[in-house]
Parts: sequence; C-alpha cells; structure tokens
Amino acid sequence: MCSICGLFAPRRVTPETVGTVRRMGETMRSRGPDRSGGYADADVAFHHNRLAVMDPERGDQPMTVRYGRRAYTVVYNGELYNGDELRRDLSASGVRLRTRCDTELLVYAYAVWGEKCLSRLNGIFAFAVWDRAEEKLFCARDPLGVKPFWYATADGDFLFASEIKALLCHPKIRPEIGQEGLWQLLFLTPVTLRSASVFRGITELRPGECLSVSAAGIEKKTYFRLRAEPFTEGRDECVSHTRELVRDAIRRQTESDVPLACFLSGGLDSSVVAAVASERFRERGEVLSTYSFEYEDNEYQPTLFQPNRDDGFARLAAGAFSTDHTVLVAPNGEVADLLFASTSARDLPGQADVDSSLLYFCREVRRRHTVALSGECADEIFGGYPWFYRPEMLARDFFPWIHDPLARISLFRREFARPDEGFAYLSEKYRAVVSAVDCLDDDSSEMRRSRIASVLSQSYFMQSLLERKDRMSMAHGLEVRVPFSDARIASYLYNVPWSVKFENGVEKALLREAMREYLPEEIYRRKKSPYPKTHSRRYETAVLAMLKERLSRPHSPLAPLFDREKLASLLAGGEDVTWFGQLMARPQLLAWLCQFDWFLERYRVELV
Repeated sequence: MCSICGLFAPRRVTPETVGTVRRMGETMRSRGPDRSGGYADADVAFHHNRLAVMDPERGDQPMTVRYGRRAYTVVYNGELYNGDELRRDLSASGVRLRTRCDTELLVYAYAVWGEKCLSRLNGIFAFAVWDRAEEKLFCARDPLGVKPFWYATADGDFLFASEIKALLCHPKIRPEIGQEGLWQLLFLTPVTLRSASVFRGITELRPGECLSVSAAGIEKKTYFRLRAEPFTEGRDECVSHTRELVRDAIRRQTESDVPLACFLSGGLDSSVVAAVASERFRERGEVLSTYSFEYEDNEYQPTLFQPNRDDGFARLAAGAFSTDHTVLVAPNGEVADLLFASTSARDLPGQADVDSSLLYFCREVRRRHTVALSGECADEIFGGYPWFYRPEMLARDFFPWIHDPLARISLFRREFARPDEGFAYLSEKYRAVVSAVDCLDDDSSEMRRSRIASVLSQSYFMQSLLERKDRMSMAHGLEVRVPFSDARIASYLYNVPWSVKFENGVEKALLREAMREYLPEEIYRRKKSPYPKTHSRRYETAVLAMLKERLSRPHSPLAPLFDREKLASLLAGGEDVTWFGQLMARPQLLAWLCQFDWFLERYRVELV
C-alpha cells in the first residue's frame, strides 16, 4: 500500500507547484515508509510514498511505461489479486512485463484497454494515470471503496490525494466547514455523506467511480453499482457458490512478499478469514500468525449487542486453526493518549477509543508484520446488522444505526447548530439514497428491505469502517486487506433471497452454512459481537478530566459553542447516551468531544 497525490494544471506546472506536491506527499509519509518518488512535466506533477509488499526490489512509482508510441505514467495505491489472469491477457496483447508488481499490470491494463480495464481488475485501488498523448488524467477508485481518493479544484488546477490532510497542505485549499459539513459532524460522524467531505470544496471519488480530467474539464462516471437481477439458484447451490467465492477471495489475498498475519477476534467473520488463510499457509508449509485485541482493566458487562468477550473464542479459533496467536492488550493510558493521533490519522473526529485502540493495535502488529487480513464487510454484505431484519429501524426515515439523531447536536447552542434544519437536510439525503436503490418489480417487501439495507450499509456504515481500518493501519505502514470486500461477493449476495441469508431467523445464516466445515461448533453458533470497547471506569475518568481541561482553556474553539446546561449535565454524569450504533456511550462521547475540540484547533478550522 502507498499514498498518492498530484496536480493537473495544463501548461502551468512550475518548480513551485512541484514543490507543493512534494510537501503534500510528505504529509502522508507513514503510508509509504519504504521509498518516495515524484514525476513532473508541463501539465502534471505526482508524488508517491511506497510500502513495498509485492516485488520490493522493483516497482517504484511514479511508473512510466510505453505501449505502442504512447507513454503512460501512474501513481497507484492498492493491490490487485488477479495478477496471473492479467499477466496472461496482457501478454496475449503483446505486452512484455519486466516486474512482478501489480503497478506495472495496472498501467499496462489501462494502456491496452483504456477505461474498460476497470471491469478486469479484482482488487482494491485508487490511482491516477497520465496519458501524455491524449493530455488526459484518468482516475479511479475500487468498487467497494477500500482505498481512499479525495480531490479538489483551485484556480483551474485539479488536485488529488489519498488523505484530506495532503489537500489542506495546498495553499489555495482552506480548512473551511460550512453548515452542511457541521451537520455531518454532529449528526453522522464517523459516517459522512458520500462524495462531499466535511470540508468545503473537497470531494471524495465514490466507490465504483472514475473520472477523466483534461483542458475541457472533469467528466465523472459510475462504473460499478449494486444491480438487481433475478436469482435462479436453489438453496444448496447458493451455499456452494458462496463458499467458492469467499474461499477464493481469501486465498487470493494471502499472497505477499512480506510477512502477513490475520486479525482474529473469534467471531464468525474473522474466524472464516483465519481458517481459510491458515489452510493456505499449511499448503505452503508455513504457520499463520494471528492477533486478538483486549483492553487493560476491562470491567466487561454483557449486553444485548455485546453478549460475550472475544478472548476465549479467539484462543479457541487459534487452537483449531493451529496459528501462532498473540493477544494484544491496550493500556487505558495509551487508548486515551492516542485519541488525537487517531483524529489526525482520520482527518476528522472519528470513533473515539475504537479508533485510538485500533491505532495502538496496528502499531504493535507492525512490529512483526507488514500485511494483515481482517474480517470487515461481512455484516454489510451478508446482512448481519439489526436493521436488516428489524423493519422498524428502516421505517424511522433516517440512517438506522443512529439510535438518537439529536444526542450530540443537542449539546450545542441551537442558533449555532440549527438542529431542525440539519435533521431535515440529512433526512432528505437519506430518502434520496433509498429511492435510488435498484430493485426488481416483483421483489417481495422483505427482499426490497434487504436491498435497501445492503445499499445503506455498504455505501455509508461500511465506508466508515473501511476508512477507520485504512487510516489507523496506514498511519503505521501496515496494509490491512479485507477479503469480504470483493465486488464479486457483493454483487452476488445482493441478489440472494433474504430468506436464504436469514434462514431460520439466524443472522448471516448463509455465511455460516457456506463455511461451516471450516469452523468449530462454538464459533459457528456464536452470536455477533462487534469490535470491543473499553468498559474501564479509569478510562472514563481520564477522558472526563481531559475534556474538562480542554474546555477550561481560554481559547478552546469548542467551549463557546455548547449549551451550558446540557454540557454541565453531561460532565456531571446526567447524560447517558448511545449516539452511534451500540458502541458509542457516554465515555465515547466525552472522548469524541475531546477529539472535536482538538480537531478544530489543530486543523485551524474556519466554521463558515
């Protein structure tokens, strides 16, 4: 994995703009600690930081190749998992490859097939290719949005980068947040609206989108979306087909020229990934390393949403799969101290200790491994969340994982936050997403709900999880792969009848049945338990003190924005809120407010 950034300014690239692009790249050095490189001509300037995973000795970027009489230069962040097929097809087209790295495969794929190359790629990617003969910059992002791509325009220049901080480094891009951005922060974060960022003028290339930039302007297209099609397979054939897709996706992603491990919580999703990966490792005569995560001094209490702890299940799975297992324990002090570093990694106040603890765990995993596999995306694709099977959650006419939309925004002065307008604005955005969901005329009501829940989950909830995993891992130069984020799996599962996915009222029943032969019985039957949070009262005490200290400073940007009575009640323990899914309660809200204050100050945010 890597970081990419660049600028397109026809006939206007100067040594000064090249220096600006280099500084943009330097803000993302952690994403590519192995090597850095640049490219510039009269029209474009690129910068690349490389984390060498495949063919470490070659494959440095930016990479320029020639095909026929034309030259193409690429900067690319990602991994392609169908390299053998691409090598075969490119060789048949007369291409002579010189490396084993997928960067060369990608740029030649574009040279040979143009924009149609996107339908041939199996992997995760964000890239920009400069076609010098056409004087056109072509950019694309993978179908499910595992890798990031942000862009902006300034005085006719087109800028792009892997992270927002790089764009904000440009002197013409200001850290301005308008009312719509503020509503995203106070109602939705860590989820944000697709396309528009919280910052004014900065746009996200959405999953499954590509764009071309030339002197004529910007042309954007959608090349992938979830399409409704008739389903013709029987139940047993569906189980077999699902097993084949999942197994193939995981096995493809175990290929690496650097040490690879697996995150293993002992839940269904991570256990499926670890089981298939360990099988592949045994075939090669190797032992898979796995990691599970716990918190220091965790005063765990079972709940409906978190019925049991991970530690026993993780050890059970590690024993069953014969892995080299390590339990990492995050100290409370580290979880609190890393709140601001995790905000910087995400470029937004995110998910409080869920972010900061993952940042800690990724740092520890990176001491021994450069690549890790993880089980994200299964819930969004196989239907593991309550809003898939509880119709009343979708009937609320707002994003269903937000239990109380007004929980955070009510802490702030009404004339500042304008909560009623914000709720109406975001409700309309929600309805627009629902109305665009692709359905068949003869879909049953439960199948229509399944499709709506799938699109909402994959377009919004899953994006926040992928963003968290990408930013927290790449902040330490750790590449995390998510095999369930395979577009083949998502497209196929979108059309599987809900009665098969939720057979006998069991969440993710299809995934359980498809992979049953790989799993211990206890894990096959284990109820979903999300990424763990700390329940330590010492942690809550620490973040409460941290928030009080920050708000007591005379120049705290957040302090004057609060409703004084609501804030006093929260600090005194009178507000017990759950504001984002089942993980975010009062301690996490206190921590998030610390992140928000730090973010406004450190990023010099201008609230417009």
